[in-house]
Amino acid sequence: MRPPASSASCAIAPWPPARRPSPRSAASLSSRTRSTSFRRVPPDAERLRAEEAALAAFLQELAAAEGVTISTERLARFEPVTFDARIVEIIEQAAVRRGLASKRMTSGAGHDAEMIARIAPAAMIFVPSVGGISHNPLEYTPDDDLIAGANVLLDVVKSLASAG
Repeated sequence: MRPPASSASCAIAPWPPARRPSPRSAASLSSRTRSTSFRRVPPDAERLRAEEAALAAFLQELAAAEGVTISTERLARFEPVTFDARIVEIIEQAAVRRGLASKRMTSGAGHDAEMIARIAPAAMIFVPSVGGISHNPLEYTPDDDLIAGANVLLDVVKSLASAG
């Protein structure tokens, strides 16, 4: 059985991180396990609801097919936001002036900028992590990339400050 097809980003991890299935034996079938799922979709509230419904339907189908009980609990949920188009454009221009590649991306990780965007113009600058690994202990970004991102931020702040 496969989960529903989606272009959303989804990560599933044990929760809490230190907890293992019960019983704690590699040779035994678990009687209970806990995990968490992070779903990140582009800034479209209807699509987020559709993704949530597809996941819920899949879990019900899986539970029925496997003869198990699956219960869910929503720990947090934020409506998607769209960042300020002017600031996003200034970020892209700053990256181009420094000879850096840029790519518009969706973030649903609950960053501060996502919360600020609800009340004031905001945007984010991401720098690439090796292997695309993010929000994980294995995440690593070389110093040169961090410095390049900080310089783009400096350029953006100077541009916004001079614009008044």
